[in-house]
Amino acid sequence: MTATTPLRLIRPAFPERRPPLPAPRGPLSAFLFDHLSRPVHALPAAPSAAGDALDGEDAALSLYCCYELHYRGLAGVDEAWEWDPGLIALRTDLEAAFLARVRQETGPILVSGPVERSLHEILDAAAGPSLSTYLAERGTREQLLEFLVHRSAYQLKEADPHTWALPRLGGRAKAALVEIQADEYGQGIQRDMHAELFALTMREVGLDATYGALLDAVPGVTLATVNLASFFGLHRRWRGALIGHLAVFEMTSVEPMGRYSVALRRHGYGPWARLFYDTHVVADAHHQTLAARDLAGGLVDDEPELLEDVLFGAQALTALEQRLTDHLLSSWADGRSSLRTT
Repeated sequence: MTATTPLRLIRPAFPERRPPLPAPRGPLSAFLFDHLSRPVHALPAAPSAAGDALDGEDAALSLYCCYELHYRGLAGVDEAWEWDPGLIALRTDLEAAFLARVRQETGPILVSGPVERSLHEILDAAAGPSLSTYLAERGTREQLLEFLVHRSAYQLKEADPHTWALPRLGGRAKAALVEIQADEYGQGIQRDMHAELFALTMREVGLDATYGALLDAVPGVTLATVNLASFFGLHRRWRGALIGHLAVFEMTSVEPMGRYSVALRRHGYGPWARLFYDTHVVADAHHQTLAARDLAGGLVDDEPELLEDVLFGAQALTALEQRLTDHLLSSWADGRSSLRTT
C-alpha cells in the first residue's frame, strides 16, 4: 500500500451526517457532480462515461452517487435531486448499461430444480480462490486493512438495500425477511446493528468509520458490488433478484466470516475488532437456512414466475464478488495496493 492511500482520515469534530461528493473519476462523474452541487435545474445532455459500464471508475462512481441520494444523501446536494426526472433519466441509462454487463458476466441462468437446490448448486459451481482463506492464512496487516476499506462501502449501510423488499413481499417470504433484517438491525438496539459493529471494527483497527469517508479510495470493481444491491433494491421489477442476492449473502457467510475473524486475531486485534465477524458466524448459521428455505423458497412458492430472477440475483452476486476477489488477489500478488491512490 502506498503512503498516499487515504486510509486514516481524521474524523471531523462535528461530522456532516451526509457524506460529501467524492472526487470525479471521468467526464460523466465530473458532469454529474458539477450539476448536483447546484440547485435543481434541467440537466443538459450528459457525456458518455469513460471505461467499462460495469465497474469502470467513471460509470461505477456516477451510478453509486445517484443511488446514494436514496440512502443518506450527499452533503451540499439539494434533496430535491433525488427524484428529479432528468437525473432519473440519466440514472436509467446508466442502469441499462450496467445491467447488460451484469448479464454478460452472469451468463445463462442455472435452473436445476427447486429454488433451494438450485441456489446450492449455483454456489457449488462458483469457482475461484477464497479471499477469506488468503487473509486468514497469509494476508498482511495492510492487506487486511485494505479489505476492510473495500467492504466499508457496503457494510456501513448493511441491510439497507434489502429492506426495500419488505413492502413488496407477503407471507412466508416477508416473515423470513423481517426476521433476518431484525437481526441485521440489532433487534432495535443501536450498538448491536451490524453496520455499527462494522464501524467498531474499523475504529479498532485505526480506520475512519465515518459513513462515506473512504469512498475516494474504493475502486469501481467494489462499487459495482454495492450498485448491484441498490439496483435490485430500488426496482420492484427485480425483487426476486434482490431476494436471490440476499439468500446467497446469508448462505455463504458463516465460514468466511469466521476466517476474517481469524485474520484479525492473527494480526493481534482483540475481541471488539472481531465482534462484527463473530456475530455473523452465530447469526448466519440460522440465516443461511432461513434465507434459502423460507425467504427464497417462500417467494417462489407465492410467485413461481420469479424463480429465474431469484437465481439471476444469486449468480450476479457470485460473479461480481469473484471479480472483486480477483482484483484484490491479483493486486496483492503484483505488490500493488488494491485501493485507488491519490
